[in-house]
Amino acid sequence: MGKPVLLMKSGGEPGFREWRDLLADPLPHLEVRWWDDPAVPPDAVRYAAVWDPEPGRLARLPALRAVFGVAAGSDFITGDPEWPRHLPLVRLVAPETAQRMGEYVCWAALSLVKDARRMAIAQGRAVWDYFEAPGKAPDLTVGILGLGGLGQGCAGMLWALGFKVVGWSRTRKVVPGVESFIAVELPAFLARSQILVCLLPARLETADMLNAALFAKLPAGALLIQAGRGSQTVLPDVLAALDSGQLGGAVLDVFDPEPLPDGHPAWSHPKLTLTPHVGSLPTRAERAVELARNILAFERAEALPTLYDPVKGY
Repeated sequence: MGKPVLLMKSGGEPGFREWRDLLADPLPHLEVRWWDDPAVPPDAVRYAAVWDPEPGRLARLPALRAVFGVAAGSDFITGDPEWPRHLPLVRLVAPETAQRMGEYVCWAALSLVKDARRMAIAQGRAVWDYFEAPGKAPDLTVGILGLGGLGQGCAGMLWALGFKVVGWSRTRKVVPGVESFIAVELPAFLARSQILVCLLPARLETADMLNAALFAKLPAGALLIQAGRGSQTVLPDVLAALDSGQLGGAVLDVFDPEPLPDGHPAWSHPKLTLTPHVGSLPTRAERAVELARNILAFERAEALPTLYDPVKGY
């Protein structure tokens, strides 16, 4: 009998080849195989490392012992109505994830404060559009929806740039330099958020959360950074709020569906910057180190800090 199989689905076949090479040394006791390899017997698969498995596929692997995500989010796995809920599901949160998300949010915040979108449009038209940027970091309060590990990392980096920072989460958090609001205090939190950053996971209660009613509770001309999940954004409401001036600008990294369809008006909106879901994704080499660490920890029956919690939804 051969080695047990780690079945991979991330990055297509070219990505798989890199995964296989990166995992060869840390996981020599496993055979890393491609998700769509017809030669893999289903009962040989001990682990699956996946991003968006087609519905029902994981349930057809009888010897599967654990499912490992290849990113921090888990909704592309849990969205499968047949995913095997009795098995551990481990999210992949590499140490580099928080650093990369912090860099993205700080870049987005500074881009909005300095109106980088206006400058990019002017450059594209070869126009010397001189203007004075209206504000600076210490003049503004950033409100972070979601004060988990990523949110706290972003808060520290924003605070270091001079921004005042407030945060909102289900329970009160103690974060240096950050005023914490809890769930029932959402209106008060929004009233303080001149720049609103969404880092929430995908849950039923966060679906369509970024909508016209929420934007109306923000200060007029507030700025929006969305790096959570596309399912949370009502994109027509974002565009309407930008047109009315209730939102002064926005940076969006996540969409539903992805990619954003051709011809969508968001592509060309003058107050909107779009990025292709790149906010916090570590390199494949960084993720391979964390994936191997998670698998080995599981085999040693150690606690897994990023084990999916069905009650929390992440």
